[in-house]
Amino acid sequence: MLTVNRDDKQPIWQQLLDQMIHNITTGKWPPGELLLPSRELAQLVGVSRSTIQMVYEELFSRGYTVTSRRSGTRVSDWAYAPHSSAEASSHQPGTPELPKINMDVSHLYNWIRGNEEQVAEIDFSPHEPYLDDQFKKYWRKSFIQASSEADLDHWAYGDTYGLVSLREQIQRYLSLERGIHVDLDQILLTSGAQHTLDLIAQGLLQEGDIVSIEDPGFPVSWLTMNYRRMNTVPVPVDAYGLQVNCVDPQSRLVFVTPGHQCAVGVILSEPRRQQLLQMAAQHSFWIVEDDYDSEFRYRGDPLPTLYNQQPQNILYMMSFSKMIAPGIRISALVGPKEAIRQLSRIHELTYRHLPIMEQLTLAHFIEHGHFLRHMRRVRNIYRRRHEAMTKAILTTGLDKRFKLSGVDTGLHILLEAEASFDEETVTRQALEKGVRMYPLSTYCFESNRKGWVLGFAKVNEATIEEGVRRLAKILT
Repeated sequence: MLTVNRDDKQPIWQQLLDQMIHNITTGKWPPGELLLPSRELAQLVGVSRSTIQMVYEELFSRGYTVTSRRSGTRVSDWAYAPHSSAEASSHQPGTPELPKINMDVSHLYNWIRGNEEQVAEIDFSPHEPYLDDQFKKYWRKSFIQASSEADLDHWAYGDTYGLVSLREQIQRYLSLERGIHVDLDQILLTSGAQHTLDLIAQGLLQEGDIVSIEDPGFPVSWLTMNYRRMNTVPVPVDAYGLQVNCVDPQSRLVFVTPGHQCAVGVILSEPRRQQLLQMAAQHSFWIVEDDYDSEFRYRGDPLPTLYNQQPQNILYMMSFSKMIAPGIRISALVGPKEAIRQLSRIHELTYRHLPIMEQLTLAHFIEHGHFLRHMRRVRNIYRRRHEAMTKAILTTGLDKRFKLSGVDTGLHILLEAEASFDEETVTRQALEKGVRMYPLSTYCFESNRKGWVLGFAKVNEATIEEGVRRLAKILT
């Protein structure tokens, strides 16, 4: 019997519909069962006939019933057989085991987050930049103004290359600040380094191609290429950067961070730059130049890019993750027009375009000068924190036992130990003392180098001094 609860907030027609569907799906009303005429059922339940007609129409539209003038409304003959919850769960589709993916994701997580099982009072994270209320104030201002001023056409499907006004601002920034002069159709916006490398693997490489990466280096470079089934080959890094003479000449792509090596922090020397460019021209391979934080240089201006010297072989990556914040998820890839066009096709097929609001906000943020003011301000903050960390390491004598590198550019310093050093134990001991460090080993593909990548962007000077002092007690 159907019932109506007039105190229920749910509409009466919905209550009746749910009960009827339950009766049909549980087999209480079997296929072919004749339902009462709407007038008769309305009187029986105590509702209007129009309510019952509404319910019957909904049952029919969902396929639960069939209707004809001669035979009335009947339950559909859909051969439905109710199953127990245990039977239903046994027929759920399974998920394939992906041990390699799980291992790679775990590596990536440990690289970014470190050991989060224990709370750290001092976190020397090398992955996140400095943010404060002043940044939030101007970003919010740009967000509100971009929202109110946005043309309605912006909310339609956008340009696969990225928002034109944002690419124009990036084009202007690259020209003024990095000496890179390109057309708009040489700039493709992506959602970060991982997305960019994935597009490159899909659009410019073929499965099994040799890809040379720095070791130690940027873990995303080899994790992404391995996922796309490339033949990833590590190339050692020394005090002068990538050892170019170790690059496989059969490589189809070489990934490099010349302005500030991702792990070791060194700068790719000029002789090696020329050697790499000559090799790329001779063997026709791509160089992916990741210029992720070279804007933060503490002795002189940022170094010239490889792209300026040989644009036909270079794919230049710039990211706002370090310059502003990782959460923005906007990066730019610059390269030859045909290559960028090819990648835009892959982008259109797999991703379409980036979220519009973030693009509009960033375009406004740059256009109205907030970005350059933010960069000038954080450069000064980073310079002070860089000096504080360097001074603390020298004062505590850590530089006498460990090799210090990466002291000219970027947001981290490397404190390197001997390859036989028990890096894991010291990392754990430091965490017990409230200091989270980031082991060099997580940056290594095959290399056996040990040490700690110490970021200073999010840690003030006093905290840096205290953190280094605690490390010194453990390490000396």
